[in-house]
Amino acid sequence: MSKKILFPTDFSKTSHNAFVYALKLAKQLDARIVTLHVYEIPMVDYIDVPAYLMEVYDTVELANFENYKSEIPVLRKIAIENDCGDVPIDNVLLDGDLVNTILEHVKTDHIDFVVMGTKGATGAAAAFLGTTTASVMTRTDAFVLGVPEDATYKPIEKIAFTTRFAEQDLPALKKLLPIAAAFGASVDCLHVKSAQSDVKEVVVADWKLLMKNENVRFHIVESDEVEQSILEFIEKHDTHLLALLNHKRGFFESLFHTSMTKKLAFHSKVPILALHDNQGVALARNY
Repeated sequence: MSKKILFPTDFSKTSHNAFVYALKLAKQLDARIVTLHVYEIPMVDYIDVPAYLMEVYDTVELANFENYKSEIPVLRKIAIENDCGDVPIDNVLLDGDLVNTILEHVKTDHIDFVVMGTKGATGAAAAFLGTTTASVMTRTDAFVLGVPEDATYKPIEKIAFTTRFAEQDLPALKKLLPIAAAFGASVDCLHVKSAQSDVKEVVVADWKLLMKNENVRFHIVESDEVEQSILEFIEKHDTHLLALLNHKRGFFESLFHTSMTKKLAFHSKVPILALHDNQGVALARNY
């Protein structure tokens, strides 16, 4: 069975930008894309008038169907313009809560990757925000690629993988390698060694021995400014993708939180691939 990439879309410029990454990923992995638009039925107080309620619901559903129907040719045009016209694309329209609907569809449709656009909006803005992507990253076992609105697609040739050389980091790296190989990309393992770091040299030596036949390089940077050091490394090495392991619940929410916007400003240009502790290595081996 071919791999499946779920692409939630809200028809925005941000999601169109992310669609290019979904297409290129599908092309490299010989996968099919499932586009998904989620809408919510509005809460109406006219409980005593069921006929009116049905009219409201029908109107909302029809409007979303018409919008989605007009979006499909736009996505197909983007595919053709990016030399991905042969990528198979299915289209799904569902009502419900955005995050929960995405998570449920990942399970029921056996999705391998989720590709989403991220946007740094605040307050009562549109539902399709960076925090939405962060919630999906945290709550699913699928690979999730978050594409910032300002990202410009470049062939993925360099991937940075941040590591603490912890026990669970090595399986995550092994899951990343087949994805990197599909793009012909190298992987830069980056460890920011702060004053609190307790990484033993023998552990680093073991990793290097295990990866001696892989396209992997190791970098250790001494600094107490972990986030800033990661961003400087990305810029200096012209990194095209940042892979992170979700060590704990809430990690990606904090990463996309508006209070960290200035500190992590460079993320507006670099897509983030979320890896998880409980992803099966067998999934990656299939590529």
